[in-house]
Amino acid sequence: MDYRRLRVSLAATFAAVAVATAACGTATREVAGSWETPPPAATPSGLASPSAAPAVPPTPSASTSPAKSKSPKAARYKYVFPVGGKPFSYARTHHDYPATDIIAKCGLPARAATDGVVLEVSLVDKYDKATDNPALRGGISVSILGDDGVRYYGAHLSAVLAGIRPGVRVRAGQQFGRVGSTGNSSACHLHFGISPPCAKTGDWWNRRGVIWPYTYLDAWRAGTMRSPKSAVATWQANHGCPAAP
Repeated sequence: MDYRRLRVSLAATFAAVAVATAACGTATREVAGSWETPPPAATPSGLASPSAAPAVPPTPSASTSPAKSKSPKAARYKYVFPVGGKPFSYARTHHDYPATDIIAKCGLPARAATDGVVLEVSLVDKYDKATDNPALRGGISVSILGDDGVRYYGAHLSAVLAGIRPGVRVRAGQQFGRVGSTGNSSACHLHFGISPPCAKTGDWWNRRGVIWPYTYLDAWRAGTMRSPKSAVATWQANHGCPAAP
């Protein structure tokens, strides 16, 4: 046998196998009893690897604190300052019982503080100072049962607008009369009282006012929808509905 020729043939065969392996892909090698693929060749700095997946921008994570929404109860009722126009003023106190006298020019609009239904209307000033009947001290007046369950009373009006009568529905800010000085009054103003509906009609000692309105007037004047509903409910829970003055 010609061993020299055999060695040349084998060398040529091994060279051909090496070239074929390089052309087909990455070669493997045995390491500690297992076959592993050697690491890919380093990519030159500044060049993306051909096999690398395209970069995907991270998705912003959702906030762990959900956005606050308005409480349905807080936004349920709309309130409006009960006198339209200016100037006006009011005190934090009132004689004998909780109420507020809003000092304003005669003729300015007296308005519904919130949506509701008219309960009582007094169209004629029957007050007589000689007899001083407390039921008539409000002169020309209107009371409204708000959708919030609170009764609102406006008194000493100079007039009630046409169409305002018991059972008529009014909207917050709707004019029902004009500021005046009827009844037991010595100056143009709107007597404003807040109370539970109780008997709804006739119970003037409740209707005239049972809680202080000025904190609510401050809020409504500033456009804040502060409701007296809770305060009135608390008062009624503690006092009930007195059947007499």
